Amino acid sequence: MSSRRLRRMASAMIVAASPCAAVYAQQTAPQGNATTLSAVQVNASRMGMPPIDVPAALSVVRVAPSESGEAGVNLSETLVGVPGILARDRQNYAQDEQISIRGFGSRSTFGVRSIRLYLDGVPATLPDGQGQVSHFMLDTADRVEVLRGPFSVLYGNASGGVVQMWSAPGTSAPQTTLGVYGGSDDSFRYSVDTRGTVGLMDYNVAASQFLSGGYRQHSRVNRQSAHARLGFDLGHGQSLTVVVNHLNQPRAEDPMGLTKAQATADPRQASPAALQFDTRKSTRQDQLGVIYERPAGDDGQWRAMVYYGEREITQYQSIPVTTQLNPLQPGGVVEPNTHYGGADLRWSHRGQLAGGDYEFVLGAGGDYQRQHRLGYENFVGTTLGVKGRLRRDEDDNVDDVDAYAQWYWHFMPSWALMLGLRHDDVRFDEHDYYITPRNPDDSGSVDYSATTPVLALQYRPGDALRLYASYGEGFETPSYNELGYRSDGQPGLAFNLRPARSHNYEAGLKWQPASTMAFDAALFRADTRDELAIATSVNGRTTYRNVHDTRRQGIELSFDGQLAPDWHLIAGYTHLQAQFRSGFLTCVGTPCTTPTVPVASGSRMPGVPEDYGSLRLQHGGDTGWREGITLSSAGMTTANDLGTATAAGYAVFDADVAYTFVLGEKERLQLSARVDNLTDRRTIGSVIVNDGNGRYYEPAPGRTWLFGARLSF
Repeated sequence: MSSRRLRRMASAMIVAASPCAAVYAQQTAPQGNATTLSAVQVNASRMGMPPIDVPAALSVVRVAPSESGEAGVNLSETLVGVPGILARDRQNYAQDEQISIRGFGSRSTFGVRSIRLYLDGVPATLPDGQGQVSHFMLDTADRVEVLRGPFSVLYGNASGGVVQMWSAPGTSAPQTTLGVYGGSDDSFRYSVDTRGTVGLMDYNVAASQFLSGGYRQHSRVNRQSAHARLGFDLGHGQSLTVVVNHLNQPRAEDPMGLTKAQATADPRQASPAALQFDTRKSTRQDQLGVIYERPAGDDGQWRAMVYYGEREITQYQSIPVTTQLNPLQPGGVVEPNTHYGGADLRWSHRGQLAGGDYEFVLGAGGDYQRQHRLGYENFVGTTLGVKGRLRRDEDDNVDDVDAYAQWYWHFMPSWALMLGLRHDDVRFDEHDYYITPRNPDDSGSVDYSATTPVLALQYRPGDALRLYASYGEGFETPSYNELGYRSDGQPGLAFNLRPARSHNYEAGLKWQPASTMAFDAALFRADTRDELAIATSVNGRTTYRNVHDTRRQGIELSFDGQLAPDWHLIAGYTHLQAQFRSGFLTCVGTPCTTPTVPVASGSRMPGVPEDYGSLRLQHGGDTGWREGITLSSAGMTTANDLGTATAAGYAVFDADVAYTFVLGEKERLQLSARVDNLTDRRTIGSVIVNDGNGRYYEPAPGRTWLFGARLSF
């Protein structure tokens, strides 16, 4: 990133995301000899308590992709054994990973929806609710936190949960790691990470490049990433953290989805429309955040955060030329350039009430998004896949203001109470500058607001066991990607869409039978009114609608622990029933602007398997040999509202082996080999819900190989 850009970003910083206070969570120690689960600082509930005392489904995962021979490219590599969350690798870096929690987010055709994302406490979700994880760098990461259920609504505009990645602080002695990986489909990744301490500053800085020819035809990608976390000790309990992030993905080809016949005949092929229109995306993002903390008397703390970012995208879609020629349509090239940022201030206080400890948190913040969106024809004359005439020119702006309060009270030796309240005001403003006699002014605005409470009660029958029950209300606004096109084919944005409102219930158990083992279980239900669902998805353009009532309910189970010296197991399982609770009309075939086919109440929601899970069994220590096997599975998944299109369930095994050489007192060399999809099973990695052309299926790779080398000194 240029110094000029950095100066400009620093001068424009004005916000911060929902910040949180320190909580101590239990996390698996480095795999090897059996050790107690070590305490680390996490950010899940904004309050200072061990994770066993947090009355919510919370998973904290140590990030160490090299332990399983992974290259460190996708967030899904870190989520093995985490229940509730399903991360599907589309093998399509133009659209990012498909991540859902308890079924929320499965409708997303690209990026991440319904889930709040944070990187080192800085939002990776835009104020309108659209998120992405392409700039998450695993090289610097220390841990990933996944918060599910009612308490996630305290983070604002999302329904399903919160995912946060945290970088490790700098080491007391300088440490540098060089990595190189190469494998199937001409895939290579090069990385360097250096961390240490200089005076009162600690640092963790990394850069990488990922190149791949792609498993499927027309899926080549070139991604360059950099991330830096700098921590400053200002004395007297004060600290300053600076987070800088850069992503440049100049070309990521989009092979698009396949019909069932195409996926069966050749899962490696691209859709003919993808080749015809050369569908692809280029992305550049730069982001800067600053966090300042200081004591507030003997029993309190102030925390302030500001951040600013810029994101530029150019995407070529496969919109038919006849459709693009319609004067009301915005063409086939989308070019949104976005400036965003925000600020957040929080005060926390600890004390005693009626003989019991309490902690109170009060905060307020705001975020903004300024997006200038252009649209062009994806053809010039008879040549397709090139930028043509201007067809869209508008400003899509978002402003939100929020305030929140939380109170935790350990009112009896075996009982604790937690209360929370949040209020959000979100305003969308569109200013249309592309106005012609045949294309009217589509400017408009809409306001959404909600007050969302949370209540939890916890019982502690013993030091190793916790029982809890919680309730929370949440809301989720449409994003600009969902407002962008009306489902009835009329011009203008879909400001007729309503926000989704949810009632979330959870009951859970947390048990630590030994210092090296942890078992969690949770029963959950989420009832949603005005669910945001896909109306049509045709040729890369998706429209949305509200469905009156839906329900998601199920159970999550997880285990994390040492089975014996040098043997470690982590496993997670989710059973999820996701249903439409009210009937509605849907589209069948294309083109379709008027839904006419009924979907019955009780029908299964598309994109959500009923059962899914993963586990990893690993043997070995920090040096010498280390071996592991990973299992990932998911049940049958429907791809449309009627349930007439389905992707079969699967169980995929991966195996890896590594040897770490001790070269000196501080020097280590690790060589690794990994095989994914050991049995070479054909599977569908993800589905595109309600695709109007029947191109629902995105095939996952067959058997692939990956070799790696990492040198630390």
